[in-house]
Amino acid sequence: MTPTPADRPLLSARALTKHYGRRVGCEGVSLDVHEGEVLAVVGESGSGKSTLLSLLSGRIVPTSGSASYRMRDGHTRNLATLSEAERRLLQRTDWGYVHQDAATGLRMGVSAGGNVGERLMAVGWRNYGAIRQEASGWLDRIEIDPGRIDDSPHAFSGGMRQRLQIAKNLVTRPRLVFLDEPTGGLDVSVQARLLDLVRGLVTDLGLAAVLVTHDLAVARLLSHRMIVMKGGRVIETGLTDQVLEDPHEAYTQLLVSSVLQV
Repeated sequence: MTPTPADRPLLSARALTKHYGRRVGCEGVSLDVHEGEVLAVVGESGSGKSTLLSLLSGRIVPTSGSASYRMRDGHTRNLATLSEAERRLLQRTDWGYVHQDAATGLRMGVSAGGNVGERLMAVGWRNYGAIRQEASGWLDRIEIDPGRIDDSPHAFSGGMRQRLQIAKNLVTRPRLVFLDEPTGGLDVSVQARLLDLVRGLVTDLGLAAVLVTHDLAVARLLSHRMIVMKGGRVIETGLTDQVLEDPHEAYTQLLVSSVLQV
């Protein structure tokens, strides 16, 4: 039986490699992400997880190997063959990218509503009232008082900025979101609230996501599958609960015992 587009991966990598001179950023990584699935990429600092995220999101060009994405028309495209205009459109519509530092993902000189509304304008929305109404609805959805729609992100706490960045990315209903240490630098109580929000939105919207984190508790809460990286290579992969409860590699066992205590 011929597979339908929904049966095929949304995002794929095959032998994805990135070298920086003699230094290995990422080596021979292959993976698939399907619609509605959250894949966590975990490992210590310098393990290659951030390089992999940049490769998968088309932010850097691989030394060898490939990353491909199944477009809304059902055709799978090699990201390296996309024109700059096609890549920008993909990043504004079908993809979201949540940075660890919300200030990187927000325009700090633009109001909260303006940050959300800009992405709508980028995909063709032109009616000011409709844009403002949609932005207001999203502020309420991410637990920010819609009455603060005209406030600057400078007036928001770190957790509120991160939630605003999430709203900015999800307002166009993307199919895939890249999450780069989304709870990094936040207080534990703020982290918990943010994680509950993200988990709910991922489920409600049926999002696929690639989550980079060093926090195994975050990976356990949000992801379906996990890959463990060391020295730029994937050393273990599997369902999240299986990897955390029965890690096979010594490195993974060390991570689990020292961080999660499962």
